[in-house]
Amino acid sequence: MKQTAFQTGDRVVLPPYGVGRIRGTCQRSVAGETHAYYQVEFSTTTSLAYVPVSAPQTTGIRTALAAVDMPVLLHALQTGSLNLPHQWSARHRYVSDLMSSGNAHDLAVLIGELHARNQRRPLPDLDRQAFRRSIRLLQQELDGLGGAQVAEVMNWLTAAAVEHAVS
Repeated sequence: MKQTAFQTGDRVVLPPYGVGRIRGTCQRSVAGETHAYYQVEFSTTTSLAYVPVSAPQTTGIRTALAAVDMPVLLHALQTGSLNLPHQWSARHRYVSDLMSSGNAHDLAVLIGELHARNQRRPLPDLDRQAFRRSIRLLQQELDGLGGAQVAEVMNWLTAAAVEHAVS
């Protein structure tokens, strides 16, 4: 799923901003040198992000999920298992780092783990917040995609969120 060249209109994820689209490229002068940048626009804001064309990996930008990614994502949600630290501060730091990385598969594994923990007993406040935020991040990335497998993943996320709200 690693991609180094993006085209105008491509859906991308730019942590920590979320899902955007490549608007195009532009030339900008930085420290007296001209560099090419991808312009990334976000539907929820008027802001633009500029990502260097020569080194996009330094920003964490990646291609957004597609329908073809759903079987692996659903499996991660259903069977996700992480060895989270027991101490709350270390666990919070680990979970925060994982969420800010922007890796959808890791996010799905985290959601699966927190869902399983919540079924055993109610999550502590910080874990509950991370669970809800992770679900929202993944739903945001899936929003606008079509297909039965996307619907299945969205239904799983919605059911987990509802089940969590009741418990």
